[in-house]
Amino acid sequence: MTVQTPDPTLDPVPGAGPAAQPVPPLLENWHYFTRSRGAVVGLGVFMALVAIAVLAPWIAPHDPAMQYRDALLVPPAWTAGGREAFLFGTDAVGRDILSRMMHGARFSLLIGLVVVTIALASGIIVGLVAGYVGGRTDALIMRLMDIILAFPSLLLALVLVAILGPGLFNAMLAIALVLQPHFARLTRGAVLAEKSREYVTAASVAGAGHLRLMFFTILPNCLGPLIVQATLSFSSAILDAAALGFLGMGAQPPTPEWGTMLAEAREFISSAWWVVTMPGLAILATVLSINLIGDGLRDTLDPKLKRS
Repeated sequence: MTVQTPDPTLDPVPGAGPAAQPVPPLLENWHYFTRSRGAVVGLGVFMALVAIAVLAPWIAPHDPAMQYRDALLVPPAWTAGGREAFLFGTDAVGRDILSRMMHGARFSLLIGLVVVTIALASGIIVGLVAGYVGGRTDALIMRLMDIILAFPSLLLALVLVAILGPGLFNAMLAIALVLQPHFARLTRGAVLAEKSREYVTAASVAGAGHLRLMFFTILPNCLGPLIVQATLSFSSAILDAAALGFLGMGAQPPTPEWGTMLAEAREFISSAWWVVTMPGLAILATVLSINLIGDGLRDTLDPKLKRS
């Protein structure tokens, strides 16, 4: 009887031999994220915008508030009548548009960060309380959220800024209040789905208090959809802030905020297209890149899509 020895060059039978090394969750999520080309492109554009915003004081060719009286409404450098010193042209008072756009990226990204932080933190607290406590507390909180959601977001933000007074800080507070119900409802739904699971019951039996159950046991398992919503709300905050600035209720001149730049250029739409087009393209590129990142995060954090 001949005994066959296994060929060491062949792959081992699945399940045999030493166990495979586990893949770190961060590396696994990055693998799924990079499967979406749009998300990767969006991340690249967004990181470039962040770099421009951080380095704007050093890489901007001109002071954003400097007025060149001999260069009023100069067209972009690649068109007839343009100058190399002003790549994207100048506005009605001779300020360099490229420099103002670079500094404007700082304001737009700061607006998105502050608004999402306030809306996310307050929405998580409200949603946790509503979903965990339940009963009349849940009904009261959700009816209040429904009332806020019943109003058009931009209209409600405009009313709040009119009450608080025009300004960038008041605009951020108003937009955060408008976006907060989305996080509250999303958190409440996730808490209702998680609080009846076995691990929550086990933690409660082990003696965990209500605050520990809410913030350390249930909340970490609800962060997936909240991260995606925060990404999408980031772009909404930038759009709403630009709209408020365009209406004169957000950042005030001479602040180089993209919406304010559009407001200052309204009367030159037909005569100087670059004054309106350049800030508009900046808003478009920023919002589109963030939305692409949000789509990639949704596909990455959804276990059903991972299995497909």
